Amino acid sequence: ASLPAVWDDLSPEARAVIDRQGVVYVDEEGDLVTSIVNGKDCVFTCYDESGCCYCALEKAYREGRISFYKPISCHLYPIRLMNFSNGTVGVNYHRWDVCRAAVELGRKKGVPVYRFLREPLIRKFGEDWYHELEEAAVELKKQGYLDD
Repeated sequence: ASLPAVWDDLSPEARAVIDRQGVVYVDEEGDLVTSIVNGKDCVFTCYDESGCCYCALEKAYREGRISFYKPISCHLYPIRLMNFSNGTVGVNYHRWDVCRAAVELGRKKGVPVYRFLREPLIRKFGEDWYHELEEAAVELKKQGYLDD
């Protein structure tokens, strides 16, 4: 239902990918993932006049054009979740070359991935869980497992 609201915001290349294969596909790990354009951009990635990228779904939500916030899997990226048979959830960092510039900027500014993703991590797991994550990071730094 959100696709028509953002269709005109999408690039012609993104629209062609959606027309050809849909909004999602199954990746090599068997996960359902958002279709991509030119091997790097999600079909909902748009660029403004200064070249900064943004999510068409998130922009439309924040502007009140749709009531659906982007899927939690998108909001969490590059974190991917894996549900285990015992009910636990694995929280894994997906390293992808396309994200290298963001990783370098995060290192330069001292913003680790978990801090950058504070909002979606709290959205998924709650404030208490995130607070415990921060405490674990402090402890791992003390023990030398994480860089400052």
